[in-house]
Amino acid sequence: MKKIIVLAIFVFLAALFGRTCLYTVNEREYALVFMLGELRDIVDKPGLHVKLPAPLQNVVYLDKRILTIDTPVADLVQTSEKKNLMIDSYVRWRISDPRRYWVSFQGSERAAEDRMSSLLRDVLNQAVNRRTVNDITSRDRAQAMAEISEALQKRVTDLGIEVVDVRLKRVDFTPEISESVYRRMEAERKRVASEERSKGAAEAEKIKADADRQRTVILSEAYRDAQDIKGAGDAKANEIYAQVFGKDPEFAKFYRSLEAYRQSFNKPSDMLVVDPSSEFFQYLKNSKAGAQN
Repeated sequence: MKKIIVLAIFVFLAALFGRTCLYTVNEREYALVFMLGELRDIVDKPGLHVKLPAPLQNVVYLDKRILTIDTPVADLVQTSEKKNLMIDSYVRWRISDPRRYWVSFQGSERAAEDRMSSLLRDVLNQAVNRRTVNDITSRDRAQAMAEISEALQKRVTDLGIEVVDVRLKRVDFTPEISESVYRRMEAERKRVASEERSKGAAEAEKIKADADRQRTVILSEAYRDAQDIKGAGDAKANEIYAQVFGKDPEFAKFYRSLEAYRQSFNKPSDMLVVDPSSEFFQYLKNSKAGAQN
């Protein structure tokens, strides 16, 4: 029984010792060991470590990982052209010196972020104030981010912080400037569109004029060919008429009279005022007149 009681007491004391004198550190954090409120040691190696029981010694943990400050509201910054830009940025940072970091912020990550955000606005203004809109949006953007990162690092080194990266996520004009820019862009696009339409209209007129010229040439050539064919046909017809009429002159006279009648009385409303006894009507009055003559 006594052995059991002794064993129980030993287990209790071992558990108490383990609870108050042992602590663990993982690879994602620093362990700051304080003795009676004074920082005595910084442990960054992961594993199981020993300390004096509280309240003689206690441990505070700090994050060793890369942290991010992502500003929820864009900063209003003015360029060298006196134009206002809305710049949305973020900072990647980590604790490089836990002792200085603790002295500066007492381990408060929120206090560190507020201080860095304030410093970031300052260096951001300095970098953008020396540049134009075109520089900060495209041509010199990478150099500006590198400059901002370097300037921010100089200001936070004494705070135990390392700036890993600074990025400009979004660079926009303020609403009033955006409206004027959009109007200018719209006017420019309309000018280009009008110029293209003018070029198209000129090209269309050129094509139309060329088509009309070709049409005139084609019609002229077709009319010439038709007249040649018609002339050849008329000559052939006259040759045939001459051969036929030469064989029978009276038939030729009769045929020409019929043609004259057809041309004279082509329409119901046609009227011809002549002497009925004239030779013009000799074949109408007597179909045998030609034979008697």
